[in-house]
Amino acid sequence: MIEIIRQSPTQNGQLKVAIFDFDGTISTLRHGWEQVMGPMMIEMICGEHEPTDQIVSEVWEYIDQSTGIQTIYQMQWLREAVRRHGLNPVVHDAWWYKGEYNRRLMARVDKRLEELNSGRAQAEDFMIAGSAEFIQALAERGIEVHIASGTDHPDVVNEARALGLLESFAQVSGAPVDRADCSKEAVIRNLIEGRGLSGSELLVVGDGKVEIALGKKAGAAALGVASDEVNRRGINPQKRNRLLAAGSDAIVGDFTDPASILSWLGFAE
Repeated sequence: MIEIIRQSPTQNGQLKVAIFDFDGTISTLRHGWEQVMGPMMIEMICGEHEPTDQIVSEVWEYIDQSTGIQTIYQMQWLREAVRRHGLNPVVHDAWWYKGEYNRRLMARVDKRLEELNSGRAQAEDFMIAGSAEFIQALAERGIEVHIASGTDHPDVVNEARALGLLESFAQVSGAPVDRADCSKEAVIRNLIEGRGLSGSELLVVGDGKVEIALGKKAGAAALGVASDEVNRRGINPQKRNRLLAAGSDAIVGDFTDPASILSWLGFAE
């Protein structure tokens, strides 16, 4: 099922390139990252003090509204919050916080990768339903598929390979290691400026407001993926509301009805 808010600007076979977010849009290997980041932020802000309701609320509100941005920017916010609240005398730089967050998160991700590599789990167990088939459907219509992610580039490549998807993408662009630079914005800008593409030749697909807002700014078709990462299919109402507010042209929860999405994009049956 697709919820259409407005007609896609990519009509009459104009679409040439599709830019996908990775985590939560295609992959669920990092599902639950919020449950790692939230407690860590609260711990770092409060130090040995008991967390207040106000701090807990502030952290979770920030995580909700920052979903999709590069991790280092979230850690810059954390550093500022630690200093602002003044409860923890130990204030690290943003890169230290990012390293600690990645260490905690990867303990969870590595277990899932080990399940994949050992054969105890299948790739589809960690993918939004229908995503591989939809990417293939785009490729069959001559559409280049790119990945633009706020996750570190080597990790995105490794996780795409583990899911058997790496060869499906014309380019994978994760966050530059040890550099604060918006990979999503750079990918869109390079395609428009470097390749001379117009917005109506681009599709941006993602579950975060960052990529949707960037896509709309570029004049691209913006498909919001309000994915339920636990069930890997169906609509997450909180994500839907966030994606609508970001300006999505259409909303899906998964890719199990590719014909409807392709029809909305202007492809004849």
